[in-house]
Amino acid sequence: MTSRLAMPSPRPATAATRALRHPLARPLAALILLLATAAVCVPGFLHLEIKDGHLYGNLVDILHRAAPLMLAALGMTLVIATQGIDVSVGAVVAIAGTVACALVGSHGLAVALTAALGAALLCGLWNGLLVSALGLQPIIATLILMVAGRGLAQLMADGQILTVYEPASFFWLGGGWLLGLPVSFFVVAAVAGLTALLMQRTALGLFIQAVGINPVAARLAGVHTAAVVGFVYVYCSLGAGLAGLMIASNIKSADANNAGLLLELDAILAVTLGGGQLSGGRFSLAGSLIGALILQTLTSTIYALGVPPQVTMVVKAVVVFAVCISQSSVWTSRRSA
Repeated sequence: MTSRLAMPSPRPATAATRALRHPLARPLAALILLLATAAVCVPGFLHLEIKDGHLYGNLVDILHRAAPLMLAALGMTLVIATQGIDVSVGAVVAIAGTVACALVGSHGLAVALTAALGAALLCGLWNGLLVSALGLQPIIATLILMVAGRGLAQLMADGQILTVYEPASFFWLGGGWLLGLPVSFFVVAAVAGLTALLMQRTALGLFIQAVGINPVAARLAGVHTAAVVGFVYVYCSLGAGLAGLMIASNIKSADANNAGLLLELDAILAVTLGGGQLSGGRFSLAGSLIGALILQTLTSTIYALGVPPQVTMVVKAVVVFAVCISQSSVWTSRRSA
């Protein structure tokens, strides 16, 4: 009779271990570390105060300034989850802002907002058609709109900055206050809640994940992959259009040359920092929002420290590189080995 050596049973993971293994652990740790560094290096950075019933402070300012990026990152998350990419986000921001500012003074707020979001919807339909129906590579398909879209916005504005003086209600979206907080915070919360509801309470989230993991298998399983891919590009453009409205409302003008410039790259970075995979399939809406806050916190900290603008991009690149390396599978496997 042969004796068998009893294999030791694995120890159950403790609460601390489970917390460290959570997908949001590293993005949250990076955000907390940035805020702690800013609090040490910049006295009063975390100070909050109430004036005239409104909450003021750097933390509120970070939330407010990160709002357009968070809207863009939510849509970009769904696009990347399907193995796609959308580099036309900044152009859509410029188009939506220009359309709104061109119409709001003469045709009213409702017409301007509807037209701006309608233009963003058409941009998303264009991108979705090129990718899902014609089979173009996503980066090529959206690059077309990235170049042509900003040129179209400049043509609509005749190469000028369109300044808006009225109605005052147009300025509420990007610069108003509600319950002591910026309106932009509630807009992002509403869009994030709607997106989470679609992803978690309907089959759409499962379809997006299936398409991102293996589009061929998803199609053979009965998933209408073309419709799913088309939807995510439309949703991404609508988020970018809303971000364009928020930016134009905040600065009370539309600058087709600079509005949303390189916003698509920051959105991609936010998704990556939040744990999303560019290879598709894996995505985290909360992680993308945290990634956007990381980028805005980093920018605000750099400005508060008085770092010259020429160095800002270098410092930003170094920090983003460090965070991405800490989340890489190779680094994680070596640490656990």
